[in-house]
Amino acid sequence: MKDAGETYFIRFNGVHRIMHLIVMVSFLGLAVTGLPLKYSDSPWAPHFVSFIGGFERAGLLHRVCALLTFGYFAAHLVYLIHFFRYRSTEPLFGFILGPNSMVPGIKDLKDMGSNIKWFLGRGPKPRFDRWTYWEKFDYWAVFWGVGMIGISGLFLWFPEFFSRFFPGWILNIAAVVHSDEALLATGFIFIFHFGHTHLRGDKFPLDPVIFTGRISEGEMKEERPSEYDRLSREGRLESLRSAPPAPWLTILSYVVGFAALAVGVISIILVIGTI
Repeated sequence: MKDAGETYFIRFNGVHRIMHLIVMVSFLGLAVTGLPLKYSDSPWAPHFVSFIGGFERAGLLHRVCALLTFGYFAAHLVYLIHFFRYRSTEPLFGFILGPNSMVPGIKDLKDMGSNIKWFLGRGPKPRFDRWTYWEKFDYWAVFWGVGMIGISGLFLWFPEFFSRFFPGWILNIAAVVHSDEALLATGFIFIFHFGHTHLRGDKFPLDPVIFTGRISEGEMKEERPSEYDRLSREGRLESLRSAPPAPWLTILSYVVGFAALAVGVISIILVIGTI
């Protein structure tokens, strides 16, 4: 638990936190219902889906989670358009390539190189701004995943409709793409995203900031010194000052976070055991 006497700043607003929660719930739902279907001949699959009512129920829930995925993806695009149109004070160039942008830039390549040197003890830790290069990679991985997995999933969901416009072998390709890309996404989230977000040394065993929306001043100075200096220089830091997260919210964050981690770890162990 964090010291209630610390100074905190808002890092994620309510929209960010709700969106992440929907992404997390839908993704976990897709993984839990999709992996047993992919590995239906494995000994663990029937037991895995028995908790949710069998394979037929798993298929239904898988489609519900798919609808949630398309929903949050569309909502995020609307949010971006609204933010740029009505709330952003930056010009288009700054909005796309500025420090608040998720678009990778030259600085991200430099930060990656500096981080590797730091890992090897050959240089100082890079000074990150609002987003690190791996967070931007995570962000765009969702765009890639929703595109590849979502579109191929639609082909499998409505085969009769798409067969009117495409040859039958397209459905075979869609099945392979959907299955393998989904497995890749599951492995990436449950291993790499969980690893560099929650399981790294300075955050282990969990970073609750995405749930509470708040980051302490000490953490901000340590993790994102360039952002801290920039906001201080621009006179915007004080406007982000916030009360510490409520104890119940911190506890809830750990409960939800550890539950997600448990689902991910169990899923990866079962998949690796099957392979």
